[in-house]
Amino acid sequence: MNTVEFHHGVPDKLAYACRLLRKAYRSGAKVLVTGSPAILKSLDRQLWVFDDQEFLPHVLVQPDKAVPERQHITPVWLSADGAGVPAECSILVNLGPDMPADVQRYERLFEVVSRDPEDRQQGRQRWKRYEALGLQIQPHEVKE
Repeated sequence: MNTVEFHHGVPDKLAYACRLLRKAYRSGAKVLVTGSPAILKSLDRQLWVFDDQEFLPHVLVQPDKAVPERQHITPVWLSADGAGVPAECSILVNLGPDMPADVQRYERLFEVVSRDPEDRQQGRQRWKRYEALGLQIQPHEVKE
C-alpha cells in the first residue's frame, strides 16, 4: 500500500462507516475496522439496523473471547487492535484516534475523520505519521 484515503469532515462517523463497509462488502472485499472498543461496539449495533433491506455480515472481536473458526468467512471484522483477524483482510478502515499497526500490509486504508475539533487534530497527527512513512495521502472532503 502506498496511499491513505482521508475522508474528513464526516458528520456521523458510524453512518459513514456503514456505507463504506456496505460498498466494500458488495465488492467482495474483506475489511478490518479499527477504533476504540466503545466505538466498535456502537458500530456493531449500527450495522444491524442501518439498512432495513440488507444485512451486512460482521464480527466484533473482543479481547477476552475467542473467535469461532467458522467466523473467518466473515467479510467485516471489528477489532480494536487487529488481533485475530484473518490475513485475507485487504482493506483497513480506521475510526480510532491512533494510527493502526501494520498499515502497510493492507491494499487500501481509509481514515474517517469527523468534524469534531479533537478528532480533526488527531487526524492531522495521523496524517503526519503516514507522510513520515512515505505514504501518499489522498484527501476526500465529505460534504453532507
